[in-house]
Amino acid sequence: MAVKRVPIAVDARVPSGRTNAYVVGGDEAVLVDPADRTAALDDAVESAGVRHIAVTHTHVDHVGAVAAYADALDATVWGRYGREDRFKRATGVRPDRTVREGTTVGPLTVIETPGHASDHVAFATDGEALVGDVALVEGSVVIGNSGDLRAYLTTLRRLRQRGFDRLLPGHGPAIDDPAATLDRLLRHRLDREASVRRALESGAGTVEAVVEAAYEKDVSDVYDLAALTVRAHLRKLAVEGEVCFDGEQVTRR
Repeated sequence: MAVKRVPIAVDARVPSGRTNAYVVGGDEAVLVDPADRTAALDDAVESAGVRHIAVTHTHVDHVGAVAAYADALDATVWGRYGREDRFKRATGVRPDRTVREGTTVGPLTVIETPGHASDHVAFATDGEALVGDVALVEGSVVIGNSGDLRAYLTTLRRLRQRGFDRLLPGHGPAIDDPAATLDRLLRHRLDREASVRRALESGAGTVEAVVEAAYEKDVSDVYDLAALTVRAHLRKLAVEGEVCFDGEQVTRR
């Protein structure tokens, strides 16, 4: 199946400053994650004869041109089941149809992949998967306040088990060794959790104190991202009964 990647510049702090839109060809061609409307994406959409529009999740850097392409094309717009209102708020249009695990959208099959976002899905086709913000060739994925680290770890393990030949991420180049990348991301998260636990054992009782103790390098220039990561780990530990956490203060149980 022909899959064309069209990187689109976005006004967001993301790897490379671009979000990958994808056009997946075939009789029922699909446009995935149109961050903005560009001449290059217009050409790809027209060449493929796009019949469907879908997104991996509704973060702003993935949905900026959903409404524009929905207006321009005679295409079916797909959104995550149970998140229709969220989809409309993010995109400006209500989905025509909804997806859940196993739904087919043209040549693509949906895999539920929550964690980075609660409505996150991936799309599988011919040994490949369009994985949005689940994975990157380099670096790690931010789990924000609306994300769920427990779900993200499960997502990584599920994708690892599926044995894909290649992953097509929302940012940056294709991932040609999915097993190695997914293993790296899992190890990174588990290592960070271990460092958060050590910080708590040493007496850290606030997000700021945990950040200071859990990171060996100076993270002052990306403190907000480090704090998001620490909060994600503390929410996970709270759900698992290891700590009490109110969003800022944390105590061990």
